[in-house]
Amino acid sequence: MRAAREVARAWRRGALTGDFDVAMPERPALPELLGPSRMPRRGKGGSERGRIALLHALALIEFVAIDLAFDLIGRFGREFPRAFVDEWIGVGADEAMHFALLDRRLRALGSHYGAMPAHDGLWDSASATAHDSLARLAVVPMVLEARGLDVTPMTIARFESGGDEASARILRRILSDEIRHVRAGTRWFEFACSRKGFAPDSHWRSLVALYFRGVLKPPFNDSARQSAGLTLNYYRSLASA
Repeated sequence: MRAAREVARAWRRGALTGDFDVAMPERPALPELLGPSRMPRRGKGGSERGRIALLHALALIEFVAIDLAFDLIGRFGREFPRAFVDEWIGVGADEAMHFALLDRRLRALGSHYGAMPAHDGLWDSASATAHDSLARLAVVPMVLEARGLDVTPMTIARFESGGDEASARILRRILSDEIRHVRAGTRWFEFACSRKGFAPDSHWRSLVALYFRGVLKPPFNDSARQSAGLTLNYYRSLASA
């Protein structure tokens, strides 16, 4: 978390060069890893224990998102203009801030990040797309982060109904930032497709079919997706299938 912010500050003041000549690690460091099917049930966030489990799961997402942002830069930065690196370093710093907010909230509730096991399912998509920048953009920001746009409003409502306004406020901030992150993924995906002569929506669907193991299913937050540039042309037919 602290390292992500320090890298962002160093990049902005010109203290880092963008050579991207160091091999990226295959996996980041995480707490105890379990397969997703072996994870304890976290409930719906009604009880304090349920809220802690849900916040821990959200903190895991943000923790992995830091690594995903910097892995994207380190692995594919040479393929794009400097503006690509500028934007994704900013995304990484945002994710570090999100994680800090969630960890602080966990501590206020008497817990902390790492107190519960984590699953490694989020990194599977990164491993599957480690060879292809377009596939990575298609799956991580345009599928996984876009799914966050769909489910976060319901999670906010869940915390509000339980009287946990502090957690709901954090998630409202995260939702606003994640719209920008999905927009960044969509914009750079379309930039790369234009350079290679691909139709963005049909190429996205082919990449998702190849590299995303899950299922795109409603409900969708169409207005948030639209704000992020992820129009119905992209996902309507896959969702129906």
